Amino acid sequence: MKRKNKFSKGRFNLRYLTKEGFRNIHVHKLMTVASVTVMLSCLLLIGGAYLIYVNIQSVIDRVGEQNVIMVFIEDSATDDEEAILEGQIKSIPNVKNCEFVPREESYESILYDMGETATVLEGIDSSFLPDAYKVTIDDMEQFGSTVSSISALDNVLTVRENGELAQKLASIQNAVSLISVAIVAILLIVSLFIIANTVRITMFSRSLEISIMKAVGATNWFIRWPFLVEGIIIGVISALVSYGLVFVLYYGAEKVFAEMFSILGNTMVPFENGAAVLITAFLATGIITGALGSFISLGRYLKEHGKVVNNE
Repeated sequence: MKRKNKFSKGRFNLRYLTKEGFRNIHVHKLMTVASVTVMLSCLLLIGGAYLIYVNIQSVIDRVGEQNVIMVFIEDSATDDEEAILEGQIKSIPNVKNCEFVPREESYESILYDMGETATVLEGIDSSFLPDAYKVTIDDMEQFGSTVSSISALDNVLTVRENGELAQKLASIQNAVSLISVAIVAILLIVSLFIIANTVRITMFSRSLEISIMKAVGATNWFIRWPFLVEGIIIGVISALVSYGLVFVLYYGAEKVFAEMFSILGNTMVPFENGAAVLITAFLATGIITGALGSFISLGRYLKEHGKVVNNE
């Protein structure tokens, strides 16, 4: 019985090719280590950029929460009207929280802030102050429109807000987002370029093997598949090692920067909060970059050596 040629067009064994990809990782240890090291470096930088962004965003959110809108209520408003006003404020899309502040609480706060000079208010009670609502919002970019919507409501005496601070926070937030996206995009491109060239060097070192495979009838996809498997494995290894290193480095950074964040009235974002995003991003980036780098490099190599067979 004639033995089937495992290189025959349309008859290559996917299981065999996948095993070849795993075998090549073991056989070409030096190039595997080089590829993992390159991708590992890029993923560490991407992970670092993401965690820095998350912590800066946390600080901005913290400051934003302190930039509240104080909505003072007309003295003539009844309890029912105040309840209606509270519901209307909460129904505004950008409002995150609305908390009732009775005049007595505001009065106590004034006395506390005045300290020893509070004696000038001796004999004066809280009746001269209005009740109020303390409002926090989600999006600082919509600060102005939110204030306008609140001011237009019935039974609102006046609104106290700091629009200038809100604009600065929105600008900082946008700048941090743009810089983070730019850094990640650049690192992805660099990673793809370096991995592609690393795989390209690997193929040159195995040019004889590839030429023999073509000579006995191997199709382009038969040759490509083990390289794609190699790229994916390298990506997965790099992602898992990068995740572990980022985990260790981040906990070390927490101890170093804990005091600085406490001065800002904040704490570093727990690693667990971004762990799912980080491992997913690492795996996706590693797999896609590894596979795509291998695919691009092998395609160029085959074309340059005149080995491409159309529609294979």
